[in-house]
Formats: sequence, structure tokens, C-alpha cells
Amino acid sequence: MQAALIRKHGEAPALESYPAPHRGAGQVLIRVTAAPISALDVLCASGTSYFGAPALPYAPGVQGVGVVADADTLDAGQRVWFSCNAGMRPGDGAMAELCVAEESAVLPIPEGVGDSVVAALGLSAIAAWMALTWRGELQPGEHVLVLGASGVVGQVGVQVARLLGAERVTAACRDPVGRARAAQLGADAVADTGGGDVDAIAAELARATAGRVDLVLDPVWGRPAEAAMRVLSPRGRLVNLGSSAGPLASFSSASVRSGVQSVLGYTNNALSPEQKSDALTEILAYAGAGRLTVDHEAMPLEHAAHGWAQTGQAPYRRAVLVP
Repeated sequence: MQAALIRKHGEAPALESYPAPHRGAGQVLIRVTAAPISALDVLCASGTSYFGAPALPYAPGVQGVGVVADADTLDAGQRVWFSCNAGMRPGDGAMAELCVAEESAVLPIPEGVGDSVVAALGLSAIAAWMALTWRGELQPGEHVLVLGASGVVGQVGVQVARLLGAERVTAACRDPVGRARAAQLGADAVADTGGGDVDAIAAELARATAGRVDLVLDPVWGRPAEAAMRVLSPRGRLVNLGSSAGPLASFSSASVRSGVQSVLGYTNNALSPEQKSDALTEILAYAGAGRLTVDHEAMPLEHAAHGWAQTGQAPYRRAVLVP
């Protein structure tokens, strides 16, 4: 089979011929039709993630869409979304013509949403959904601040907050293209987090949020998170699910205690297969109804290096490889 392989940590994958995988008991062999390139894929392949450096060579791709080729309980030809642990544990991922996944990580998907859209939403949409609901306990009528709004998690977060009844949604990011897109996706206000210091960012967030923030969706950490904590309302919650703006953030004990504020960590790895399945089912229902989308670009598997290089870069379209 053909696969996009990582042969050196920190380098982009390249198309090569590679042995086809064989499934074991309780696993599904999937013919891949769409595999997104995510920031997690790039991080794992760098060899610097907290999962450790993956053994080389391997095909990256922690998720994908395809059709069942062989399984114990699923019908051949059934269309599915799946996740796997490529880059986090030994084994290959979705950036190949064939991939093996555990049955518990495979979800049959409905018609009406294209393979590339499902793939582009996938784990990022699950993260945004569950961070807002399961961890953040978003309530109708609350005011939500979405940091990192230019990325896929941020784009989805803006839309999900609105769909789930937020009264006001503020989108914040450094890039003007991302802010403009967030406004198109339903944000009531946008804020520039490209200021030189925390004071400047906090002032900008205070202006945009109009004096109330009940819940912060934070995929960036660093100075934007520090600034967000300054404008977080009493009993507000900040849910962190990434650190693209920096690994450290500092805020005073007094402010957290006096405001009875909560700082909550989130990772998809903490979810059960049932939680992932339930979340994606709801997400795809909204997507099928035309109420939830994500910017993406489909490209052939041989263009993996190009898609890899544009990950996290303006105009923030998720690259989806189509074998």
C-alpha cells in the first residue's frame, strides 16, 4: 500500500510504499478515504511530546474516515470515522491507504456529511464540544470567550457555544484573518491577542467581552490565558486543552480564590469511547443540517508534506489527505 511516512523526528511525511497492516481480534481493517493533519500529529512526530518519541518509521494520523474492509462485527463497506494512537503509542495511523483501529474506536457515520468534512471536524470538534459541555458545564445564557479562535478547535468552539445557547460569544486570536472568520461563524465580538504584554491583552479582552465572561475555552495557554483569567467573572471557569501560546501561565492565588474561579484541564484521552461516539454523533447531526462547519482543504496523499507545512498557519484550513 501507499503511506505517508515519518522517517525522521521533526520532518514532514513523504509518500512511500509500505507493508499493509493486518488486523487482530477486536480490530477493524479500514480502507481510508480521508485523513486530517492535526497539530497533535505534528507534535507527536516531532519527538518532543509528553508521549515520548515514536518509533520510526511510522505512518502518522490519529484519526480518519473510511470504509470497513474487514471486521468481526461491522459489515464490510460500512462508512466509519475512527481514531487511533499513532505517534502516542507504537503503530501506524490514518495517513495511508489502509489502517487498523480498535472496534471501540470506530463509529459508523451517517450519510449527508462528506468524508473530508467529517475528518476535518473529528477529534478537534469533539474536544471543543466536550471541553465546553463535559468540563466547562456551559449553561444557556452564559457568556463565552474562545481563545485561539483561528484554529479548528476555536472555529468549532465559537459555533458550538452559540448552538448550545450562549448569550454572547467573544472570539480572540492574533490573526486578523482568524478574527474575521470567527465573526462570520457567529462570534458577537472579536479581540486581538497579539498585544505585547498581558496588560494589553487583558484590556483588549475586557473591551470585547463587555464586562462578563462565564466560561473560557482555552487551547493556547500562555499570556492569553493569563489575560483571560483577569477578565473571568466570579465563579467563572477556564478550560485548558492546549499550549500553543506557551507552556506556562501565571495568575495570583488571591484572584482565583476571591473570585471562586476554576481552572480545568481537558484532554480527549480522558474520554471513554462512548463519550467520543455520543459527542461526534451530535456534532455530525449539526454538520449535516448545515449548522456546523470547519475550514478545510482536501488534497491527495502525495501532498502530505504540503499539508503538514500549512498546519497551524493562516488561513487556517485543515489539510485533509485523500488516499
